[in-house]
Amino acid sequence: MPATGRTKQEIVSEFRSAGILDSARKVFAKKGFVGATMDEIAAAAGLAKGTLYLYFESKRDVYLKTLQRGSAELLEQVRTSMQAADGTHAKMRALIAARARYAEENRDFYTLYSTQFGNIAHPALLAKEFRSLQLKHAHTLEQALRKGVDRGEIGPVDVKALAFTIQDMVRSLIGRRLLGLSKKSLEDDIEYLCNLIWIGIGR
Repeated sequence: MPATGRTKQEIVSEFRSAGILDSARKVFAKKGFVGATMDEIAAAAGLAKGTLYLYFESKRDVYLKTLQRGSAELLEQVRTSMQAADGTHAKMRALIAARARYAEENRDFYTLYSTQFGNIAHPALLAKEFRSLQLKHAHTLEQALRKGVDRGEIGPVDVKALAFTIQDMVRSLIGRRLLGLSKKSLEDDIEYLCNLIWIGIGR
């Protein structure tokens, strides 16, 4: 058995699942949940349709796992960036930058991610699971904001509400850029949003 404690079969299965999810992300980004089919996902992954069911229970399961995988990867990048930053202002900028860069580098994933906030075709499809993902992201920022209040870097605020508000503002920034509505560089947009928020909350 490998030193990681996983069997060779488990490692191969994980690798194969990751490949399927990468292919599924492209299909879902192009067709949406309703329009995508397991046949298309299998074809994109270079597999027989029946093989997909060895790894996933249904199309919904593939969709959820695709969303979870990308969201976990994004969260890890955000946390790593924030941990390397010193002070509330720097940590907030690190979060904004990490999310914005990830979106530009992974547009297919962000198409799925943003759909959960505006698609009315199946509003309850992933409500519970997606809410859990969002809470994890918000909690990371909330912790940094709470420390900022304790250190007197920002005024007394409802940090939970503020964390969600900042996330909404970051999504808006990303949306404008992906739609081609911003003529600024990515760094300029990040700096603008960070300074705008800090004007409202910083001391």
